[in-house]
Amino acid sequence: MLKGLFHNFLAPLLALGLALPAGAQGVSGGRLPTRWDKDVSATSPLPDYPRPQMVRKAWQSLNGPWDYALTDKDATAAPAAYAGRILVPYPYESALSRVGKASVPDQRLWYRRAFTIPSSWQGRRVLLHFGAVNWDSGVFVNGRPIGTHRGGYDGFEFDITDVLKPGANELVVSAWNPLRSDVPDAQVLGKQRLHPGGIFYTGVTGIWQSVWLEPVPAVHIAGLQITPDVDNKVLRLTVRTHEPATDPNVVNATAQLQETMPVQVTVLDGHSKVATLTGTTDTQIKIPIPSPHLWSPTDPHLYGLRVSLMQGNKTDDSVDSYFAMRKVSLGKDTQGRTRLFLNNRFALEIGALDQGYWPDGIYTAPTDDALKYDIQMAKKFGFNLLRKHAKVEPERWYYWTDRLGMLVWQDMPQAFGDLNDSTKQQWLTEWRREIETHDNHPSIIVWTMFNEDWGQHDTEQIVALTKQWDPTRLVNDASGWTDKGVGDLRDTHAYPGPWSEKPEPTRAAVAGEFGGVTMRVPGHMWEQGVFGYGLVLENGWQVTRRYQQLLKTAYGLADTQGASAFVYTQLTDVEQESNGLMTYDRAVVKPDMKIVAAANTGVFLPLPPRPPSHDLVPTSEDTPQTWSYTMARPAADTSARPAADWAQPGFDSSTWKTGPAPFGQGYDGVRTPWTDTPGDIWLRRTVTLPAVIPARLDVLALHDEDVEVYVNGVLAASATGYNGGYVRLPMSDAARAALHPGPNLIAVHCRQTIGGQVIDVGIVQTH
Repeated sequence: MLKGLFHNFLAPLLALGLALPAGAQGVSGGRLPTRWDKDVSATSPLPDYPRPQMVRKAWQSLNGPWDYALTDKDATAAPAAYAGRILVPYPYESALSRVGKASVPDQRLWYRRAFTIPSSWQGRRVLLHFGAVNWDSGVFVNGRPIGTHRGGYDGFEFDITDVLKPGANELVVSAWNPLRSDVPDAQVLGKQRLHPGGIFYTGVTGIWQSVWLEPVPAVHIAGLQITPDVDNKVLRLTVRTHEPATDPNVVNATAQLQETMPVQVTVLDGHSKVATLTGTTDTQIKIPIPSPHLWSPTDPHLYGLRVSLMQGNKTDDSVDSYFAMRKVSLGKDTQGRTRLFLNNRFALEIGALDQGYWPDGIYTAPTDDALKYDIQMAKKFGFNLLRKHAKVEPERWYYWTDRLGMLVWQDMPQAFGDLNDSTKQQWLTEWRREIETHDNHPSIIVWTMFNEDWGQHDTEQIVALTKQWDPTRLVNDASGWTDKGVGDLRDTHAYPGPWSEKPEPTRAAVAGEFGGVTMRVPGHMWEQGVFGYGLVLENGWQVTRRYQQLLKTAYGLADTQGASAFVYTQLTDVEQESNGLMTYDRAVVKPDMKIVAAANTGVFLPLPPRPPSHDLVPTSEDTPQTWSYTMARPAADTSARPAADWAQPGFDSSTWKTGPAPFGQGYDGVRTPWTDTPGDIWLRRTVTLPAVIPARLDVLALHDEDVEVYVNGVLAASATGYNGGYVRLPMSDAARAALHPGPNLIAVHCRQTIGGQVIDVGIVQTH
């Protein structure tokens, strides 16, 4: 019996996939396809069971081809005619939807399809489920309005039993995505934009998660609240039930069942039964878990769970689920510093920022294997944490983080600007839904309310509410920038960084974003222009070395500052952002994975030999380059920006000192001190150029603050302010014309006013 029970529900939970139907075929991935496009069914895409923590055997997917049309955004009735076909659940803008057009914020998108209820479902209520629809949606069945929903990231359902008819039924869904971030009543939209660029991306309109039907008894299990209690070796379980409303004028309203119902619960550990006991609905059931096998990223152990609603000796409704025994808390290390604890022990969290975007499906991964792939790759990179950034994923993504063993910091997608009272209430409603629909996943350990100061409001009150709704997890009041001194984390953003504040008595210190190492991979890019942080590196060797340097800093901060976690930006490229460890299509891994994985565990392996450099004049980042320098204004330098004698090849700098770059203080890698603040430094260096000089060149500069670079006395480039890494400054046409084969003079002036200071310069060919 136990063996049969395991194979009936725990084994499917550990796979939770269905084979593609006969006739499945690939769907075009558009301008940047992925390897999974060939596996996308044109008739039944994403056929996997959508809700892994509450599984019923009987269900029907409504994913597949639907009709679609556009109307005015204020239309309340379906159009008379439809414009074409769209593949659900891929969003309107995506290539996989087979539409792939620009966002339509001034229009409402309509969907239509037919469905038939299996005869075996007779006598049961039929629920219509939506994983997510962006953003304002309405549902009609057989011409009758069923209900509406606002919110682009949370699931919802309607009881459609009373409007069904024998044979074919018609389902119509409307969706409007205003994509507004610049007004007080803007919606929660995360990083979507009508005009993407920089750190913002393509909009996502309409259905973008699975749509499905499910038969249930009139009184059925509507939800589970699963809370592990590691210290007391107990699982706390509450089974929630609902019954249909009696008001015939409100088709889908539901009311909480007032009388309790008997519940039978069975817990399995593999093939072994841990416990079987009975309780009642809407009342916490305490289930002893002797010698609990604790869940962690290195040992993601899951227990099986079957919950049955009983009528006497008869099972009226049952669902299969799973859970893990794990605890998240703050604790003190041996030095008395506040740290993040997992299962009552400090474990350094090294993670990656994960935006969850795809070039073919935008918000929607092409297949379940693709959804799982990012998590598998994160583990291969040596990460034990993903920060799910500005997006909420389908339930199956969290299933895979639970099963594969990946800690998750879950963001609330952002609204922007100064929110009015109405938008604040909608934000709070969506935030609570996000927590309540995902709080059973053991992989989620932190709720992050705000990113930087985007739409930040009422922080102290929302932290208190979040703690009330979920007292078992940690709360991050704001990742970066505007910290209000509440919650459990003091989160710092620094690029390239990393940097961390020191822990506080009741808050751990973390670096919620750092890095952003940028590298172009032609043929695997969304567009030719790139956005990143600092210099665009030329090859994977440079990315590997830079990543290793960043992780050395991170581990140093973990020791000296007491930091508990570091989140690298980012796992993959996203549209114009080219700072991923993988390209946007997941086809190319940029750095050496073995070296990165070792660095993430604090082991820093030797780098392989550096590939040949394309630098015309190398900087001192790798090999020290010697310059003549002075910190006293040269006598001939009498104006703020002269065609200076000191910058000319014939100037006598024999009295200047010599030393290797970089010059400065407060930066890693400085080789020659330059400490005057405020103060100036002048540099000269003669270099020999080859017979063939590229036509277009950039000055490569690490500068803090203002810098001027001359070649053979001609101004080549200048910049104000400071940067956190080497940046390209286009060389002027006049300076390029002044270069010639053989000896050439480079002269540099840098001025510093406050804070750290640094200067180093080279010349490279323009990409």
